[in-house]
Amino acid sequence: MVSTLPQVQQDQERHEQTPRYATHDVTNQAPPLAPYDASEDAALLEGLRREGAGWAEEDVRRLGVRAGSAEAQEWGELANRHEPELRTHDRYGNRIDEVDFHPSWHHLMRVAVAEGLAGAPWADDRPGAHVARTAGGMVWGHTEAGHGCPTSMTYAAVPALRTQPELAAVYEPLLTSRVYDPGLQVPAEKRGLLAGMGMTEKQGGSDVRSNTTTATPTAEPGVYTLRGHKWFTSAPMCDVFLVLAQAPGGLSCFLVPRVLPDGSRNTFRIQRLKDKLGNRSNASSEPEFDGTVAWLVGPEGRGVKTIIEMVNCTRLDCVMMSATLMRKTLVEAGHHVRHRSAFGALLVDQPLMRNVLADLALESEAATTLTLRLAGAADRAVRGDAGEAAFRRIATAVGKYWVTKRGPAFTAEALECLGGNGYVEESGMPRHYREAPLLSIWEGSGNVNALDVLRALSREPGTAEALFAELALAQGADARLDAAVTRLKGRLTEGSPAGARRLVELMALTLQASLLVRHAPPAVADAFCATRLGGDWGHAFGTLPDAADLDAILGRALPGLG
Repeated sequence: MVSTLPQVQQDQERHEQTPRYATHDVTNQAPPLAPYDASEDAALLEGLRREGAGWAEEDVRRLGVRAGSAEAQEWGELANRHEPELRTHDRYGNRIDEVDFHPSWHHLMRVAVAEGLAGAPWADDRPGAHVARTAGGMVWGHTEAGHGCPTSMTYAAVPALRTQPELAAVYEPLLTSRVYDPGLQVPAEKRGLLAGMGMTEKQGGSDVRSNTTTATPTAEPGVYTLRGHKWFTSAPMCDVFLVLAQAPGGLSCFLVPRVLPDGSRNTFRIQRLKDKLGNRSNASSEPEFDGTVAWLVGPEGRGVKTIIEMVNCTRLDCVMMSATLMRKTLVEAGHHVRHRSAFGALLVDQPLMRNVLADLALESEAATTLTLRLAGAADRAVRGDAGEAAFRRIATAVGKYWVTKRGPAFTAEALECLGGNGYVEESGMPRHYREAPLLSIWEGSGNVNALDVLRALSREPGTAEALFAELALAQGADARLDAAVTRLKGRLTEGSPAGARRLVELMALTLQASLLVRHAPPAVADAFCATRLGGDWGHAFGTLPDAADLDAILGRALPGLG
């Protein structure tokens, strides 16, 4: 056999002498965003101070730095990549109905609970405690959205539970704890609890009065057994749940613990976990009750009234999470355009891109400012302010409808700023995009909230007065706003269910505009009123008029882009 080694050596030498071309050098790509400061947001910090929680600014800033750290951002990514897994049985065949989570989920939850983003504000007597929680959620939400579900439900469960003082005495100290204590155990033996809720059923959805789950009284006063099937119960690893069921006296609210006081497992059979569009780090389940032990919360037949305060809280959190998602994706887009060049210039220097970003910045600031105003109203309502309670009642439903509706379009536009890079999972933008529609669906879809506004106007007359009292604070500051308020007053007399969305949209825009006119820089307020109220706008983001001060708007929202 003739050796080919000399020929191989010759070929290799010729290859080494051939000029090489760099085919995989990485250029014109934005560097990683993290680490960054998620609290670097003028609208957020100004709102925090204005709504009475300036004392929490240092904590919010500290949490913002942690949220933007490379470690916390990786937690968010991993918690969504490694989705929760249902284990219905143990190795011996015993029914356990447990859900396993990636360690990153537990890291996120531990920080959220420790920072007071669950039930802690209810144990804090300082004015502004609920505002501080909202602001904290808006910066920690830069990590990921799924774990905000159990913290939100835990926060919202406390006021509902207070309608049954003997139960509140046992559970409230643990629901307001800042200790994250995962795992199914006897609730009273844990250092902290999480609460969920089971309301919707497959035949009714938001129409909870059509629920078929039954509640049968036992010989022990206040104790019932439940039988039925819930359709969408998120965070099934929580310790206790507020559940709606049909008692002899009508639809009622019940407390269902996963583990009973004697240490045995309550019947809570998880049939499956939902395969959802987004929110994939968070488990959403279909539990079945069969002889499940439950304690009555509030009077029989008053289940909806009992949980209404819970709904007000979770709807505020939907607004908060949508505003957070807007801000997060705006920051991602702003970072990208600072570093990406096209057609001979950085994207940030391209006039049309600046128009898009400025338009997004207006929407984001309006959402953030409204969110914090709603949090301020909630805080003052809890402390006995009747006027703020009436304002909160209508404005939260208005904000829930509008801000969550704006989220998907906003997130899609922010994703497009990154072009094809934004369409790739590694960018994180697809995860944000999938998350956006949930917040409009959760706690009542758009129609449910729009009709709830009509219901408040017709059944609670003080709500309309409270809304117009708020709008009157900006009277005379902008002619376009004044004209919009006049139109709004005219439409209130119509009250047609078919026109509810148009009415609520106008309410939202006038409310946002009034807040910006009073509290935002003139460039922001003027551009918002000109476009959202004055009609000098197109049908997509990036259609601000030539008169808009893009530099001032961008300089405020994204320092360095002005």
